[in-house]
Amino acid sequence: MRVSRLFAGLTLALAAAVAQAADPDQAIRKTLQSIQPDLPIEAIAESAMPGLYQVQLKGGRLLYASPDGQFILQGDLYRVRDGKAQNLTEQHASKEIAALLAKVPVSDMVVFPAKGETKAHITVFTDTDCGYCQKLHSEMPELNRLGIEVRYMAFPRQGEGSHGHKTLVSVWCAKDRQAAMNLAKARKEVPATTCDNPVMKLYALGQAIGVTGTPSIVLANGQLIPGYQPAPQLAKLAIEASAK
Repeated sequence: MRVSRLFAGLTLALAAAVAQAADPDQAIRKTLQSIQPDLPIEAIAESAMPGLYQVQLKGGRLLYASPDGQFILQGDLYRVRDGKAQNLTEQHASKEIAALLAKVPVSDMVVFPAKGETKAHITVFTDTDCGYCQKLHSEMPELNRLGIEVRYMAFPRQGEGSHGHKTLVSVWCAKDRQAAMNLAKARKEVPATTCDNPVMKLYALGQAIGVTGTPSIVLANGQLIPGYQPAPQLAKLAIEASAK
C-alpha cells in the first residue's frame, strides 16, 4: 500500500516536472529573468512564425524566443505576402503605443489645437532645452493651420532635477500652459512655479514606449517617429496615419 502510494506520488511529481519543462511561458520567463530580473514582461504567446514565441514587454516592445527559452531574438519580424513585406513587430508596437497614449488624460498634456477642422493629431515628447524641439515648435502655426492638433508630453532628457525638468514643471504648473510653452521654446525665462504635476510620469511613459530623444513624435496610429520633421511632411504623415 505504501509502495503504491509512493509510486503514485513519484509519477505525479515526474509528470509535473515534464509539464513544467515543456511549458514555453515558464521556460522563457526563467531565461529572461535570469538575465534581467526586473524585465517588465506583460505576456508571452506564439508569434505568427511557427515555432517562435513573442514576449510582450511594457510599452508594446517585443522580444522573440524559442519555446525552450534557450534562444532570444531582438529585432523585427516580417511576414512576406505577394511580394510585400509586413513588419509585424512594428505593427504590434504601434497598436500598443496608441492604446497607452489613449489612456493619458488631456489635462496631463499641453495642447495646441488645430485651426478650423481637425484632420489629425500628433503626440510630441518634448524637452524645452532641445534645439530641434524649438524648431518644431516654431512651425506650430503652420501645423495648426494644416489641421493638425499637437499634444505635448514632457520628456526631460537629463532626468529629474535637471534644468529641462524644472522648466517643464513650470510650464505644466503655469496658469496658461500654452503661453508658458511658447516662452520656453523661444528660450525665454518661464516664471518658476511648482505644483502636483505629471512631468515625471510622462517621462516614464516615454521611456516605456521607446523614446530615447526629443522631439519624438507619435502619430494617431501609434507609429513612433524619432526626430524633427518639417511641418508639411509631418502633417501629411499625420493625416495618412489617421485615415488608416
